[in-house]
Amino acid sequence: MENILAVKNITKEYAKHKALDGVSIEVPKGSVFGLLGPNGAGKTSLIRIINQITAPDTGEVLFNGEKLKPEHVEQIGYLPEERGLYKKMEVGEQAMYLAQLKGMDKREAKEKLKAWFKKFELSTWWNKKVEELSKGMAQKVQFIVTVLHEPKLLILDEPFSGFDPINTNLVKAEILRLKEEGTTIILSTHNMGSVEEICEHIALINRSKKILGGSVKQIQQDFKEGVFEVSFRGNLIAFTNALWTGCELINTKEEGELKTAKVKLINHQSPNELLKAIVPHVEVHGLQELVPSMNDIFIKQVQETSTPENS
Repeated sequence: MENILAVKNITKEYAKHKALDGVSIEVPKGSVFGLLGPNGAGKTSLIRIINQITAPDTGEVLFNGEKLKPEHVEQIGYLPEERGLYKKMEVGEQAMYLAQLKGMDKREAKEKLKAWFKKFELSTWWNKKVEELSKGMAQKVQFIVTVLHEPKLLILDEPFSGFDPINTNLVKAEILRLKEEGTTIILSTHNMGSVEEICEHIALINRSKKILGGSVKQIQQDFKEGVFEVSFRGNLIAFTNALWTGCELINTKEEGELKTAKVKLINHQSPNELLKAIVPHVEVHGLQELVPSMNDIFIKQVQETSTPENS
């Protein structure tokens, strides 16, 4: 798969604090890529380097196979976590000003802005002052001006913070639509649910180093621990007694007649062996392998790389 962005062995130090230490990532074209990590991990430093706000101390960044150059900025859209609009300007005037800064001509900018404002239910706010906008509305305006010039690469830093569920879904839908139209999106977020929903690849940074990277589905497969949830009818004691040394009972739950049990298979036992053991004793209604969530993986990996031995 072709990459739109390749970050190679980047280091960055500020006054004896190492913000990035040999970080390398590859962002496939036309994908939604999750840039993850706890606060202070180095994500913002990396984003600033990609946007050419700062330069790396060592390493290089390639954009579409070329060494990153000033003119590449025109092909990148960036929505920073810290929002900033001129409070005394009218909303439409502010959006027009920002669109023209991106090189759009007045007529095209106004036409596209009007369409976006209608889609995001902001049309009635065009002539009102920015200071009258709620936080969520201001974020919608900034999202619009970030994507308006149709950049090839879109970097969104915490785009869902402060949004209610309806507006979160609206922005998610637009991110997926832009992806379908060929835009590559880097999503920096703490919202692991959104990562699972819309990201295909991720890089997890902690303490200035990349500690995990790859496809979301593959990472979840790699972190599976052989835990299955069994739903059944019958005697709980009979079920427990039927389990053999090849598995470990984690917990059980009863809801009316239907019971569920979490069972961990050990020593590479197969789910068929589990079924063979319990079917003579209970009526099995379902068997499902439990895949770890990105939230669980995030917490586990960050904790493991933040212990004193690893510091």
